[in-house]
This record gives sequence, C-alpha cells and structure tokens, in this order.
Amino acid sequence: MTNSLLSVSDLSRRELYSIFHTAKDFKTKIRKRETIDVLRNRVVGLLFEKPSTRTRTSFEAATLRLGGQAIYLPSSELQLSRGEPIKDTARILGGYLDAIVARVYAHDTVVQLSKHSGIPVINGLSDLEHPTQIVCDLFTIMEAKEKIEGLTLAFIGDGNNMCNSLLLGAAITGMNMTAACPDDYHPNKEIFEKAKGIAEKTGAELKIVQNPKDAAENADILYTDVWVSMGQDKEREERMKAFQGYQISSELLKLAAEDAVVMHCLPAHRGLEITDDVIEGKQSIVWTQGENKLHGAAAILDFLLK
Repeated sequence: MTNSLLSVSDLSRRELYSIFHTAKDFKTKIRKRETIDVLRNRVVGLLFEKPSTRTRTSFEAATLRLGGQAIYLPSSELQLSRGEPIKDTARILGGYLDAIVARVYAHDTVVQLSKHSGIPVINGLSDLEHPTQIVCDLFTIMEAKEKIEGLTLAFIGDGNNMCNSLLLGAAITGMNMTAACPDDYHPNKEIFEKAKGIAEKTGAELKIVQNPKDAAENADILYTDVWVSMGQDKEREERMKAFQGYQISSELLKLAAEDAVVMHCLPAHRGLEITDDVIEGKQSIVWTQGENKLHGAAAILDFLLK
C-alpha cells in the first residue's frame, strides 16, 4: 500500500508536528498571497460520494495555492455510479493523477483506492474516520493553547467518525480525552482499544462517560458535532431523542476551565448540539478551526507528495 492517509493512526507524533510546522508556515504565506510552488505540475483528484463545503473547498484551494491543479470527481458522474468496481476506477485514476482525496460512505472504499491506485489517497471522510479534520483541529489547538500534550478535550455527542479520529489523535499527541455519549452511540470499540493502546505509551487518559457534565468538568476544550450525520436521516427521530441534553451551552461551558475553548467541525445545527451564543461567543475558535482546514490540507498534501 502506498503512502496514504486513511487513519489518524497512519501518522506518528513526529509526523503530526511536522505537518503542524508546515501548516503554520503555509498559513503565513497563503494569507500574504505569496507564491508556493511545491505542487507544480501535480494533479489532485477529489473523488466525492457525499456533499462537502469545507473538505472539498479546502483541498481544492490548497492544491491551487500550492501551484497544482485539482479535478473534482463526483461519484455520480463517474462509472462508479454504473457499477464499475472501485479497484478498476482506482487503477485508472492512479495513471492520471498524483493523489486522490476521497470522501466516501464506506471506509473500505478508501482502503481499496489506496491499495489499487498506486498513488497517495487521503481520506476526506468515511464512516469510520475523518483524519484530515483531526489533523487540522490539532493544529488549531496548538495555535490556541501553544501545546497539546496534557490538555483535556471533552467531546459531547455522537461517538461517530469524528470521535473515533479524535480519540486516536488525542492518544498520539498525549492529550486527555473524555467522550460523553449516550449508551447506544459509543465510538467504535476497535478504534477505542487501539487508541488506549497508544495512550499507554504517551500518557494520555481516554474515557467514555454518559453524562456531558462529567466530561466538561475542568476541560480545556469542548468539542461537538452534529447529532444526525449524512446518510442517517432515517434515524433522525430516534437520534433527536437520544441526544437531548448533549448540547454545548453556556451552562455546560461554565463547568469547563476558565480559559476553555469551544470547537465544532461544522456544519452546525444551532439550538441542537450547540447554542448560538456559544458558537458566536468569545471562547469559540470554530471559525479559526474552519480556516485552518485550508492550511492543514495544504500541509497534508505537501507531506504526502514530497
């Protein structure tokens, strides 16, 4: 398998910090509109099965900012939509492109793309993980707190792909993390066990609790995501009931550390998983987090295509 980013656990702590360093450098240069030609003559394909605002735009813009070219490949307009096997598409795209950013339903799709394309594949979201989001989020935490190791992050809500990747990212960087999830919505068991194994070496403490207040107590970061993700619309009514009380509100924020920051990977449903006053409040770093998707994407592309 080629050098791909399918899981946060594909990166070591040293590699993560190298990406953070590059993201910081690129952020300064991109804001100044300086020329960066590290991807000159490189072509990146964006194979997307799901809608996207931030992941698509950040990787497309990052490729262009670094001097490369991006091609958007919605699966509905590819032969995949007519039943062509992933491995056949992968082999062809591997001959045309230098890298693939894939946003898919099934995690096995990115595994197959990486296995058969022969070029780096970047998981832009699957049902199991969202590694690029977490790399960018950890960079944002580093900016806001000037460190990651030893901090405590409280994740409030669904133990979904975001929570899975956050657990791995926290474990690798030595950040403590408590996920507050309803009983039937815990993170993936295998990923949690894998993260705990990593955490034993880094000193991070990882926990799953039911009560959001227990997670928020003295936390340095409060993090949440939507209650109903793409493809879960049939579960909406059930999920809306299960996640009542799993909201980052001003009351919950008061339980966190005095200088705690609030994060959300977006899109946000205000009044559900987070209140409007919190996401717009002085402790929110959500908009910096959103901007850093661009700089993190640029650093990830540079890292994998060097």
